[in-house]
Amino acid sequence: MTRSRNLIAALLLPLLLPVQLGLVALRYRTGRVRAARAVGDRGAISIELALAVVALVTIAIGVVVALNALAGKVKTQVSTVPVAP
Repeated sequence: MTRSRNLIAALLLPLLLPVQLGLVALRYRTGRVRAARAVGDRGAISIELALAVVALVTIAIGVVVALNALAGKVKTQVSTVPVAP
């Protein structure tokens, strides 16, 4: 039972690492928001969050452009086979 548990943990750890890193980033952001609300500094946090949204949109656009470029390359490489009557 211990070997199978270790095997499952070894296989799932690389898959769950991005989730864990995302949770750490989320906790960090929420902590900063709480601290800014306590102090009353809402302008800096809104600017920071706006910049984070801009960065995420930029990354998403980059992914879409990369997928479109890959789809274009694959479309040119795939040969069409005529259907026999």
